[in-house]
This record gives sequence, C-alpha cells and structure tokens, in this order.
Amino acid sequence: RILYGSRISLFIGLSVMFVSAVLGVLLGLLAASWGGIVDVIIIRVMDLILAIPSLVLAILIIAVIGPNLTNTIVAVTIVGLPFYVRLVRASAISELTKDYVTAAKVAGVGPLRLMLSTVLPNCLAPLIVQAALGISDAILAAAGLGFLGLGAQPPTPEWGSMLADSRDLITSNPWVMAMPGIAILITVLAINLMGDGLRDALDPRLKKS
Repeated sequence: RILYGSRISLFIGLSVMFVSAVLGVLLGLLAASWGGIVDVIIIRVMDLILAIPSLVLAILIIAVIGPNLTNTIVAVTIVGLPFYVRLVRASAISELTKDYVTAAKVAGVGPLRLMLSTVLPNCLAPLIVQAALGISDAILAAAGLGFLGLGAQPPTPEWGSMLADSRDLITSNPWVMAMPGIAILITVLAINLMGDGLRDALDPRLKKS
C-alpha cells in the first residue's frame, strides 16, 4: 500500500510543479514585459499569498472548496505559485536589459516572440532548479494536508493520510506509522539532492571544484 501510495504523492508533486511552472512563466513574463500597473497587481497578489503561512492558506482553500485529491493539487499550486512568478519575473527583467534583447527588438521581433523565444530560454536554468525543489515542497504540503484529513480522502493510499490513520498504533505497532514517514523522508531527500545537483550543473558559479 505504501508503494502504491507513491503514485499518488508523486502525481501530486509533479502536477503541482507543472501547473505552477506554466502559470509562473506566464505571469512572470507578463509582469516583466508589461510593467506598470500590471506588474504591480501581479506582484502584490503574489506578496499577499506569501504573507499568509503556506499551510494555513492551504487549509483555508481546502475549507472553501472541499477536501479531495484535485482540490489538494489546486491548494498546493496556489501556495507555491509566487515562488515561480517572482523567479521568472526577476530573471526576465535582468535579461531584458542585455544587448541581445535590444538587437532582437531592432530586428523587429514582436513582444510575444521576444519573451517566449528570446528571453524565456535564458531564464530556464533557475526555473528548472525551482521546479525540481518544488516537487518535494508539494509532496510535503500534500502530506501535511492529508495528515490533517484535508487531502486525498480514504481509501486513496496517500502517505499523509496513512500517517494519520496509523496514529493509534504508534505504541503497539510503531513500524506501521514509521513506514509512510520514511517513504516521505526518502522521496523528499532524493528530490532535494537532485535539485541541488541541477543547481550545480546549470550554474557555473556554483560548480564544485
């Protein structure tokens, strides 16, 4: 059941990462390219999301839309979205000041093509690292919601809900509760190590000698 539950937890992590990355790229590029009031609105909304503790905000969203697997993905995506938006926006603003962007504008490249074909590829390195680390954050957040009974509902074998279901056995059969926790620990640790490796590989300044 723990092995089967890995499908659910990894599906949540990958789904949250994919949706957050796509929305983060769109909103971040929009804020960087348009600037002005559009930039202010997007960044203020992201700041508002960041101002609320992530677990509290996720619980609030689940309380409004109801607890199930799909709504867990929605809640965790909203909580993690600001990190992608702010990262893409900062990278895009930095790239927009460089000479190759000016040359592309002089060559007549349109705004949409400029952002997607010229600027975005040079923002992918930090985005890939954030996406890799975001998978582990999503798995932990989903497990926290599942432990509180607000994530995937029984009989779905999700690691967080399995931890909650086995609390009564912690004194008599502690391994029943330990195994889902160990599965979460190993998965999150492996993904974080992969993210650190990607950061070293994609950023020459961080490569170990």
